[in-house]
Amino acid sequence: MNHREVYSTQDVAVARRALAALHMHGIKNDAISMVARADIELERIPNTLKEADTDAMPAAIRGMEIGGATGLLAGLVAVAIPPLGITLAGAVGIAAMSALVGGWASALMGSTVPDPVRQQFEAEIAAGRVLVLVDVPNEAREAVNDAMAEAGATRLNYASPMGAK
Repeated sequence: MNHREVYSTQDVAVARRALAALHMHGIKNDAISMVARADIELERIPNTLKEADTDAMPAAIRGMEIGGATGLLAGLVAVAIPPLGITLAGAVGIAAMSALVGGWASALMGSTVPDPVRQQFEAEIAAGRVLVLVDVPNEAREAVNDAMAEAGATRLNYASPMGAK
């Protein structure tokens, strides 16, 4: 099981040393991301390492499930009322359209939910520090923490709102 750790570095140079320390401990880029002020991210952080955590995908899935179920229920009710002339195929069509609209609307809402790391460490980011986020296997946490401290990164107190990843 992995645990998300957040480290603060003074600048991009220290963040690069921290990345090298993570790579030396077998942590791959897919478990690492970086967060910084917008001007720093745009100029100096590769896109593959930028943290873009929003609720868009989970919200879209929930929206499609709820929209589809609601649409199917509405379609079946419409089928039960003969003067409306809606067939069973029409009910399925209503369910599909409701799922699409529900997913679309929910994804739009979910994309506006800010990243929890950005919320919690807003002052660090505003001060120009670069945050290094890493999903560390529990058995490697101590060694990674030591290596990051040696590289000049300061471990921040972060509790993932979704639990360990």
